[in-house]
Amino acid sequence: MRAAQYRRNGHMFKHISDDIAAVIERDPAARSRIEVILLYSGFHAVMFHRFAHACYKRGWFFLAKLISQFSRFITGIEIHPGAKIGRRLFIDHGMGVVIGETAEIGDNVTLYHDVTLGGVAPSIDSDKQRDVKRHPTLCDNVIVGSGAQVLGPITVGRCARVGANSVVVKDVPERVTVVGSPARAAKSGANNGTEARFAAYGIGAEELQDPVFKVMDGLLDKVQSLSMRVEELEKELENERRGPVMLTSEDIEIDIKLKSDDPKA
Repeated sequence: MRAAQYRRNGHMFKHISDDIAAVIERDPAARSRIEVILLYSGFHAVMFHRFAHACYKRGWFFLAKLISQFSRFITGIEIHPGAKIGRRLFIDHGMGVVIGETAEIGDNVTLYHDVTLGGVAPSIDSDKQRDVKRHPTLCDNVIVGSGAQVLGPITVGRCARVGANSVVVKDVPERVTVVGSPARAAKSGANNGTEARFAAYGIGAEELQDPVFKVMDGLLDKVQSLSMRVEELEKELENERRGPVMLTSEDIEIDIKLKSDDPKA
């Protein structure tokens, strides 16, 4: 019994050490482990959740919810005690993050502030929704940019990225970046078996534009060029309607007078 307890404690401390290392790895502003332990609200929220989830699994639902609400008050991050979170989760800044009861998060996942892992079921007939998968699953190495909403019992594949302020309501394949509302694939990473490079805010150094915006930009350019051509054709048609310019006798007299006054003429 005592040996099993030591193993559990060692496992828990290994989790904590990994979570601290994840923060230092992915945040250049983190200068030391003690700074992470004392000052990082994302790390605090994950620690509180691990205790709350342990209570939740033992059926101590009230205590689990109490811990999660205290964590929410302290950190501004709301994680339901029923959510399943893997190793090395990094919640950067964290304010406004909401993770629902049936959400599942794999290893090495990064979430930025204002991210929601929520459900889409209406708030009526709650009894039928109990113990039903309502929230998303994020596989290993996923990055979710700030303000993104990942909604419903969908799966975001391994090494996928969700751009800032995107709204994801469908499954995201592995190594694909999605952007926009609703989110659409913007660019796929090279599937060469290597881990995806960490990309700040789920976007990275390259510019990833919503495909719909690209189409709209192209259409606007085309409309502008067509509009300019229509104006040119209208001017040509107007000139043709006017025909050749007819000079009056008055115009001829003025022209003769100007020529006679010109010493060079």
